[in-house]
Amino acid sequence: MLHKLSREERLQLMRFICSFAWADLQVRDQEREFVRKMMLRLHLDAEEAKQVRGWLEVPPAADDVDPMKIPRAHRQLFLDAAREMISSDGEIGDEERENLSLLDQLTR
Repeated sequence: MLHKLSREERLQLMRFICSFAWADLQVRDQEREFVRKMMLRLHLDAEEAKQVRGWLEVPPAADDVDPMKIPRAHRQLFLDAAREMISSDGEIGDEERENLSLLDQLTR
């Protein structure tokens, strides 16, 4: 399914993933590693990868991670990726759990 995403959809997915990395206001090494692996899986070019690395330094703007803008066909993919992100460090905090639940509800 990842290979079917357009450039903008790939970046949108990475915005969501990075926003979930910031859910507890701390981006851990394991989360950075998850983002790095996802960038490889998505075959991001140098410019796209630079944008994503920036979102690990400063979280994406809230307006840029609107669940209602996720294409219906990709909502489960986004939800699964967010779930993988929050579990990547072995700890799921209350903020992360709450954000995932909200995303799940909004993408139904």
